[in-house]
Amino acid sequence: MKLNKESLNNKIQGIDTREGKLILDSHKLSYHYDRVESWANGEKIAPVSVDMALTRACGAMCSFCYAMVQEPQERASIKTKNALDLLDDFKEIGVRGVSLISDGESTLSKAYVPFIQHASKIGIDVGNATNGWEWEKEKIDQVLPHLKWVRFTVAAGTPESYSKIMFKGSEHTKVFDRAMSNIRYAVSLKEKLKLDVTLGIQMVLLPEFKDEIIPFSKLAVDLGVDYGVIKHCSDDEFGTLGVDYSKYEDMYAELLNAEKLSNDKTKIIVKWSKIENKGIPSYKRFYGPQFLLQISGSGLVAPSGMFFNARYSKFHIGNFVDERFKDIFKSERYSRIMNYLASPNFDAQTMMGTLPIQHYVSEALDKHIKGIEKIQPAKDPTPLHKNFL
Repeated sequence: MKLNKESLNNKIQGIDTREGKLILDSHKLSYHYDRVESWANGEKIAPVSVDMALTRACGAMCSFCYAMVQEPQERASIKTKNALDLLDDFKEIGVRGVSLISDGESTLSKAYVPFIQHASKIGIDVGNATNGWEWEKEKIDQVLPHLKWVRFTVAAGTPESYSKIMFKGSEHTKVFDRAMSNIRYAVSLKEKLKLDVTLGIQMVLLPEFKDEIIPFSKLAVDLGVDYGVIKHCSDDEFGTLGVDYSKYEDMYAELLNAEKLSNDKTKIIVKWSKIENKGIPSYKRFYGPQFLLQISGSGLVAPSGMFFNARYSKFHIGNFVDERFKDIFKSERYSRIMNYLASPNFDAQTMMGTLPIQHYVSEALDKHIKGIEKIQPAKDPTPLHKNFL
C-alpha cells in the first residue's frame, strides 16, 4: 500500500510537541553546518554526538536487542573517574551531545548520576534511553533536571506481552508495573517542576509484534508522555536476529492507525524512512561515525555499535578505561579507521549490519558528497535536541 503524504513528510518536517519540533526520523546536520563544512574540506572533526553506555550489564533479555550480537568482547569496569574524565575530554575536543544508549543499561552504573550531573555542569547535552526498571524516584529526582530527553524501551502495550518480549516470561509482569510507575513519576515531576525535558516511549517493531502496535500507542497516550515512537529492528549482516524486512509493509495500515491516536499532549511517531528502507542502505561508504561515534559499555571505542563484536577487532580504536579519550581521538588509528570506512574499500551494504544508528547521517552525507542533495545551513527554528544527530 502507498503511504499518505503527511506520514512521509514526518521524517523531513518533524513532529510538533509542546516544547517544539521533534525530529526522530531524519538528521540535524544542518544545525552543525560548521562541522559539515570542515569535514567536506578534509579536516579531522570531533563527533557532534556520542552514543554510549556506562556498563554492558542489563537485567532485560529483549528478543530484539542488537547487543545480543555484539558479544563477545572483553568487559572493563567503568569507574566514576573514568566517566568524568571522558566528559572532560569530550568538552575539550568539541563533542556537543551524549546519549546513554548503546549496549548496556546505564542506570545500573554507579557512575550514572554523577555522569549526568557533570555533563550538564560543563555544558554537554545528555539524554538517556532506559527500560526504567531501576530508575526509581530518588534517581529520577537527581537526574531529570539535567537531561534533555529520556526514552523508555516499552516493547508492548500489555503487561503480558511486554514481559514475554523483554523478560522471557509472561507471568513476570511486575517489571512492567515497576517501569510504568517510574515513567508516570517522571511525567508528574516534569510537569510539577516545569522541566525542559522530553519524555517518550519506544517500541522496536518486529513483524511478530504487529498486534502490539495499537496497545503500545494507547499506552503512550495513557502515560501522558510527549511521544511514542515505533521503529524498525536492526540486524547484523548474517541475519542473526532473523528480521524479515519484507513483512513490514503488511503493517503499514496498522501503523497509520496508530499515528491517528496522537493528541495535543502525546504524538505517535513512526520511523517510516527506516521501515521503508527494508534493511538496504542507499550508501556504500560509511561517513556517519565521524559525526556520530559509539562507545560500548565496556569502554571500547569503535566507529559504530555494529563493530563492537570481537570479530571486528580491526575497527576497535581503543578503550577509554585504559587511556584518555582525547588521546584516542588524536591517534593515527582513529583517523585510519574512519578513513577506511569512508573509502571505496568499505561497502556498508555488505560488510556491516542493517540500519545502524548512524544511518540518517550517513545517508545525508553520501547525498551531499554526490551532489544529489546538498546539506545547507539551517534556516528553520532550532529543533529539540539539536546536539543529538
